[in-house]
Amino acid sequence: MSQSLITQEFGIIIAAKNHNPTLLNSDFLKYSGIVPTEWELARQPISTPQVSQIAFTNGVLIVAEPTRVIFIEAIEGKAVAEIIVADIAKKYVQTLPNVEYEAVGLNPRSYMSFDQQQDAARQYLAEMLLSPGPWQEVGTAPVRATLNLVYTLERCPFYLTVSEAALRNPDETSTPIVLFNGSFSYQVIGETVPERLKNLHQLIDNWQADLLQQFSCI
Repeated sequence: MSQSLITQEFGIIIAAKNHNPTLLNSDFLKYSGIVPTEWELARQPISTPQVSQIAFTNGVLIVAEPTRVIFIEAIEGKAVAEIIVADIAKKYVQTLPNVEYEAVGLNPRSYMSFDQQQDAARQYLAEMLLSPGPWQEVGTAPVRATLNLVYTLERCPFYLTVSEAALRNPDETSTPIVLFNGSFSYQVIGETVPERLKNLHQLIDNWQADLLQQFSCI
């Protein structure tokens, strides 16, 4: 069974102490130069003491919470040179240097689709990724599985979850897929604010290597 792996989105999650979600708003992002002034909102922003969320029409989503900031970009069909989420994340932390940034996750989300093959996603998990045996025949329906894998890479751990899912089509039908949610997990190090910011930027700059690395793990 030969399927193409499609990378749907790329997320950068930065763990932080005492981050104020109410700081995140469209004016702050544009006037501080984090995003271009011509970017348009995809929907009404959300702003509460616990979470703020801003989505743009180009597929970039930014979410701020007291313990983390999330940057997500829909990258399906984009060339690597067109992906901008890493630059946005670096500008954000540079604008707020005194937030205590602790860790960063670089998270690709990819999938394989199985058009016109309603049971193929389950079969991929059960037959391609798992060993056959009587344990798969217990019960009145085929066994379904979710895999949680941990890779110890030289630069960081890589966590990969493989599961069944479905894509909703415009005509209200659905296409079965196997979903690959990955996370390259890094700790921010440094004794001073400039050192920690420099290290954080270096970690974010691993995004292209990590985006390629996921393919060798799938």
